[in-house]
Amino acid sequence: MIVKPRIRGFICTTAHPAGCAANVRAQISSVAPLANGPKKVLVLGASGGYGLASRIVAAFGAGAETLGVSFERAPTPKRTASAGWYNNIAFEQAAAERGVYAKTLDGDAFSDAMKAAVIDEIRESLGQIDLLVYSLASPVRQHPRTGVLHRSAIKPLGETFHVKTLNQDTGEVSEVDLLPATEEETAATVAVMGGEDWEFWIDALRDAGVLAPGFRTLSYTYIGSELTWPIYWQATLGKAKEDLDRAARAINERLSDLTGEARVVVLKAVVTQASSAIPVVPLYFALLFRVMKEAGNHEDCIAHIERLFHTALYGDGPVDSYLDDVARIRMDDWELSAEIQAEVTRRWPIVAGHNVGELADLDGIRGDFLKIFGFGIDGVDYEADVDPTVGRG
Repeated sequence: MIVKPRIRGFICTTAHPAGCAANVRAQISSVAPLANGPKKVLVLGASGGYGLASRIVAAFGAGAETLGVSFERAPTPKRTASAGWYNNIAFEQAAAERGVYAKTLDGDAFSDAMKAAVIDEIRESLGQIDLLVYSLASPVRQHPRTGVLHRSAIKPLGETFHVKTLNQDTGEVSEVDLLPATEEETAATVAVMGGEDWEFWIDALRDAGVLAPGFRTLSYTYIGSELTWPIYWQATLGKAKEDLDRAARAINERLSDLTGEARVVVLKAVVTQASSAIPVVPLYFALLFRVMKEAGNHEDCIAHIERLFHTALYGDGPVDSYLDDVARIRMDDWELSAEIQAEVTRRWPIVAGHNVGELADLDGIRGDFLKIFGFGIDGVDYEADVDPTVGRG
């Protein structure tokens, strides 16, 4: 079939097999060698965004053996798979070409069954792991102990939040009112996006004896600036992020006998399918990207994670220089620099539909969104017939 992007609201329902593969290959080709990096790595949420970037840097920078977990939609003869399906195949093929172990397990990472399957694979193929990257992004979680299906709600707390937002498809800038969350919605968001599942993973892996001495684990998060705090920090998401901090402290205690370490890592803004659906965020991201590109310090996923691995994680300098007052690793320092934020804040009140193309990187965030699904990649023939069932079976 000839695959074109089909966008419904904030979702693209198609993915291009060749485009996804080309995007993965391009990221791989950009990675520099990493001395003294991780050797055996588990990535939860490995099929896209920061999870995929971490797997690429570990495997193709440090030569690490990697095991990934993701939950993907398989293709049919008449329907494409999810983008992550094609990304995983492309990653595994590239790893095989270099003779590096890479395997991906597809399924619900929140389930006890997946934890057991991962432990079996580590024992059989890796022995022990020295790094776990927790980069899951899901709006729902079925609790493995209670069976309750929790659904997150990205809402402010306490009172209605009135704010500007951007429709990235039309370029329209408008104002919206976001109603506050209930206590039940807040608790559900913490259950989905907080630190409990991260703790469950560490407990299961530790009890199984598959964590190497000096083991490290990271959980990725985003906090943003004062412009987005009412929806990212002073909101249901903020409560989930506070729970990540709690979980990091608890995990550190559990890893003490391994001389292990758990860190929450605060990353910079990047376009994801989820971020496009959150009011405020597309407009802030569009302004931010334009300002950072003008300043020459904008990073995409792979460049940002490469900086993380080469500096705070496996660099020569002390990790303490990257920590904030609650021991998170802060890689959002360029985004939150005084100069960048001052210019974004200056543009915020004056941006409107008639000047958004001048003040903000509207084309950039649109392009980044399409690239998630394998579209807009240089060198790909989007008029050619492709087999959507690549990798099936």
